[in-house]
Amino acid sequence: MSTEKPTAVRVYLARVRTALADLPAGEIEEILEDVRPHLAEMETELGADARVEQLIERLGSPESYAAELRTSGGYPPAPANAEAATTVLAPPKEPRLFAPRFALWGLVFCALGLGLFAFAAAVSLDPDRLLGLLLLAPVFALSLIFLFNAGVSAVLELPEVVRTRESVRSWREKREGDKAIGYLRSLKPAWWVACALALVAFGLLLMVRHSYAVLLLPFLVAAAAAVVWAGPKVAGDRRLLWIAVPVSAFVIGGAFGGFGATIDLITHRTYYPDTTSYSSPSTDNYGNQQLRYGDQDVDNVYAFDASGKPLTDVYLYDDQGRPLTVTRYGCEADTGTRSKIGADNRFPRPQLVQGVQDANGNRDGYNGYLGYCHEATGVPFAAAIPKPPVSSAPSSASSAPGKPSSSAPAKPTSPTSPAPPTR
Repeated sequence: MSTEKPTAVRVYLARVRTALADLPAGEIEEILEDVRPHLAEMETELGADARVEQLIERLGSPESYAAELRTSGGYPPAPANAEAATTVLAPPKEPRLFAPRFALWGLVFCALGLGLFAFAAAVSLDPDRLLGLLLLAPVFALSLIFLFNAGVSAVLELPEVVRTRESVRSWREKREGDKAIGYLRSLKPAWWVACALALVAFGLLLMVRHSYAVLLLPFLVAAAAAVVWAGPKVAGDRRLLWIAVPVSAFVIGGAFGGFGATIDLITHRTYYPDTTSYSSPSTDNYGNQQLRYGDQDVDNVYAFDASGKPLTDVYLYDDQGRPLTVTRYGCEADTGTRSKIGADNRFPRPQLVQGVQDANGNRDGYNGYLGYCHEATGVPFAAAIPKPPVSSAPSSASSAPGKPSSSAPAKPTSPTSPAPPTR
């Protein structure tokens, strides 16, 4: 007689066999043969000290696992007398669904939020859009707390999860011979690597556009390492879904946002020579073409007369009579922010100042970006008007404007008779 201590898989399978005892012995063995390799692989991953509780944490109780096997195999449910016997031996407690349900829907909510924020940041290439992730942090933390308190088995036994898993299983059985489904399954390892590369590339792209985005790069690199580690292990440990699902949602949202940004760049930055606005390929966020000086956009133009006096209400045209029309911005009364109010070719335009500005030009807030928007008139610089070159001094014969000439005209001389010839 062997005195070897039974392994966790043997104990778990024994309880599964007991829950399936009403089925024919041959069918029970066939069912157990199908699930035994998966359980053995999980036991190897857990190590030599694997316990039955760890398997229950990942797969649920042996009884619930046996019920799933019945459903997937098309077998009838357990008879009523077996349920009654189980009830007598161990009266079930009324399940508390709040904790597992919060863990589940907290995961779903955070995944959707990550996808939307990644989409917004990728479309505008603005890392500030990712600040909204701070709102999701408390929900995600509570979801993890409820997950570890209730256990992943309680989440897997939720009615909505059971129905979803049954629907997915039946769909897979119908598409079992589909080559496309098999090919997609073979790409699972590559997906986690692609997610990691996309996260790092997204961080580098934001850093190129905005230098302060370098602060986000370590978090994205850490997320990339986490998904490469957790992704392949999701099948054995369902708790790792709380890493793999949010990261996948972030990558998918960012991919759609990057695609939208590319389409927007192609459609709004195409230059048409016959346009009536200023012929420049640079456009603003509203699709209007902009004036450029070198490689920079020009938002305002100031004109001066020869004496250095600034001119107002100046209208600019090019050599073909086309107005140099650019977007005009103003302060929105309701929100106190900078917004588009039209497009014209009249200059100069008021300066839009965010925050309160005193007489010395100091503004409140950080870099003047806090406070309500207001318009400031005047020229924000001193213009040095070049003087025309000095011409050479006029000749004495030329007369100054408005003054009579100093030299009198020559008087005509009377004709004289020729001198008599000398003899």
